[in-house]
Amino acid sequence: MTMNYRALGGTGIKVSAHCLGTMMFGHVGNPDHDDCARILHTALDGGINFVDTADMYSDGESEEIVGKALRGRRDDVVLATKVHFPMGGEGPNRGGNSRRWIVSAVEESLRRLGTDWIDLYQVHRPDHATDIEETLSALGDLVRQGKIRAFGCSSFPVEDILEAHYVAERRGLPRFRTEQPPYSMLGRGVERSVLPACQRLGMGVLTWSPLAWGVLSGRYRKGERVDLTTGRPALNPGRFDPALPENGPKLAAAAKLAELADEIGCSLPDLAIAFVVAHPAVTSVILGPRTMTQLESSLKGAALVLDDETMDRIDEIVPPGKDQYHVDAAWSPESLTDVTRRRRPLTERAAA
Repeated sequence: MTMNYRALGGTGIKVSAHCLGTMMFGHVGNPDHDDCARILHTALDGGINFVDTADMYSDGESEEIVGKALRGRRDDVVLATKVHFPMGGEGPNRGGNSRRWIVSAVEESLRRLGTDWIDLYQVHRPDHATDIEETLSALGDLVRQGKIRAFGCSSFPVEDILEAHYVAERRGLPRFRTEQPPYSMLGRGVERSVLPACQRLGMGVLTWSPLAWGVLSGRYRKGERVDLTTGRPALNPGRFDPALPENGPKLAAAAKLAELADEIGCSLPDLAIAFVVAHPAVTSVILGPRTMTQLESSLKGAALVLDDETMDRIDEIVPPGKDQYHVDAAWSPESLTDVTRRRRPLTERAAA
């Protein structure tokens, strides 16, 4: 196949339109290090030059696998990883987006990856306990020290993206160059504001979960039994259980999308990935294979280009800007999870 390469925001770095995601490398997905290395090498041989991981994937094991697999090929790869989630023991300061945690976590990522630099260092989720100025300042220092080449954010709401850019401009700090949002045919909420904002700000966009956590793999259908103990269903069984009423709409939509894929002569995963790549804001779509078969299938369909008629049919099944499920189970804004941020305490209301 012929791989397309695109500029990653304003960094000048060229990355493949398909990125190898390694969340499934390690004990959470594929514990066979040699097999994971073969998957990575096959991706590179297929033209992919972009590899994405995170410190928290399999508690650091994914970074270790990637580091070993890249020996001898590191200079040809744009390597991305992330920081935010708690790592390495208990304690209130072993996570988040503080300078204290970032400067510690990056050293551990460099060690596990066996490299002197990280091409793209991403803040995995927002941290509203830390001033964004503090985070941007720490990341800018890492760029100047040569430990990272550029930095971005992941799964940030549009208001946090805009605030970060405002603060960077106001304080003369380096800014986020990329955003990594969840995006699929079943999860189109980012089309409302996140993707347009990234376009206006000149940010690169690398999207995750094009198969909607595997729902668009074609293996999960309404009314059929699903093994909730292996693969992606084991990570979050509630996303896949056909018995749960909230899963009905997305499984029904997935069935219609599968029919569309059959009509145009491609697989449902091929349709899903081609849909994401077609958005003008998207720089690269992250593929997250657990097995070689899954990777080879993704690479085979990477050349698929959807025409306007097919895109219109997809819009009819899942309207633009609409999510069929909660796309990010790993994080919710404190305005929803902390009752005191949306409701005055009972004692205060009584006194008033």
